[in-house]
Amino acid sequence: MFEVRKFVLIEEEIHHEGGPRAVVPHRRGAVLAVVGNPFAGRYVEDIAGAMEALKPLGLDMAGRLVGLLGGAKAIEGYGKGAIVGQAGELEHGALWHVPGGYAMRELLGDAKAIVPSTKKVGAAGTRLDVPVTHINAAYVRSHFDAMEVGIADAPRADEIVLALVMTTGARVHARVGGLKASEIKGEDGLR
Repeated sequence: MFEVRKFVLIEEEIHHEGGPRAVVPHRRGAVLAVVGNPFAGRYVEDIAGAMEALKPLGLDMAGRLVGLLGGAKAIEGYGKGAIVGQAGELEHGALWHVPGGYAMRELLGDAKAIVPSTKKVGAAGTRLDVPVTHINAAYVRSHFDAMEVGIADAPRADEIVLALVMTTGARVHARVGGLKASEIKGEDGLR
């Protein structure tokens, strides 16, 4: 139903942000899939069932990203997003919420926090800032982050770019206080 045209993997390794060099570099990674949009160019009332068709793709993409960043134990932050081509609508990007989020949570050992998300409609080359929070507690400020993603030739009008992002820890030089990762209780996905 969502034929894949291509995958793109992106990895960043951040050593400093103008301050002292990090002892362990912060890593961010993204996996993007360019897929055909079966609803492009027309309004379809009942689209929710299409989320089921995206679940295997979500698991595939999450697995690729976990592998890129060194395994599930290395991952501390995550987020997801979608860029819908211009013949589609924003709601087509919302189909990614469940398959993308649950795939990452499953592969990371049932992470507790909701996976932050963003989506937009745009032309080929559109960029998207994917928000990131800690995998077990959304209120851990040191892990509030984002990764900009995009592909020069996607999405075409009848495509969707689906994105998953993961990080290996706090921002380099994080120092704005709040709940620390070491203080997570893991009861509700917030604290």
